[in-house]
Amino acid sequence: MSLREQQSLFARDVVKLAQWASTMGYEYVFAEFQRPIEMQQIYAQTGRSKTMDSYHIKKLAADIFFFKDSRLLTTAEELAPIGSYWEALSPLNSWGGNWKSFKDRPHFERRYNG
Repeated sequence: MSLREQQSLFARDVVKLAQWASTMGYEYVFAEFQRPIEMQQIYAQTGRSKTMDSYHIKKLAADIFFFKDSRLLTTAEELAPIGSYWEALSPLNSWGGNWKSFKDRPHFERRYNG
């Protein structure tokens, strides 16, 4: 499957996540979908990112901030249901809150090896 086709499936899953979150009483703010290489270099140099192979560069990642009762959710426990829903949409979907070495809880991505 091509990168463009994966990007389309990723976008559809983001829409599904947003719709589900709304029905569950969450509010959300989309922060960053696409990231230029230059910005990724800054993030890597400042420790904000651990890689130059970001899925944001491939347009397969989104940083989404979730709120409940107007309060920003930040803990793994608060965000786990959202991350679980995301990962259940596709075996290619990954939530940054489940990563082993580096936790990135606002991060939702679709893996692609093309």
